[in-house]
Amino acid sequence: MEITVTETAAEKLSERVAGKDGYVKLKYDIDGCGCVVSGVTALWLVHELDDDDREIKTNAGSIYVEKSKEVFLDEDLKIDFSEKANCFQLKSPNQYLNPRMSFFDKTK
Repeated sequence: MEITVTETAAEKLSERVAGKDGYVKLKYDIDGCGCVVSGVTALWLVHELDDDDREIKTNAGSIYVEKSKEVFLDEDLKIDFSEKANCFQLKSPNQYLNPRMSFFDKTK
């Protein structure tokens, strides 16, 4: 899997993580979705990694992805930021996986 982070998204991610200890995860969240195939991607800042997390080195630092959820993601991903919508976006060459992706600070 390859993840590219646009310059704008890297700046916004850096602002949200600044001064905090933790790891950035691209989380495929299924809580409240009713079915494992109906998950929603989000960026999480977490204190600790899980055994299932795999490091993906990006141009903006490491992002961790759950190995067991990679099947729901495309092989070539891009994280962007929409100034107009004030949110992150997850794209692949084929589709938008989440045009309004949230960032959650789970370290609080």
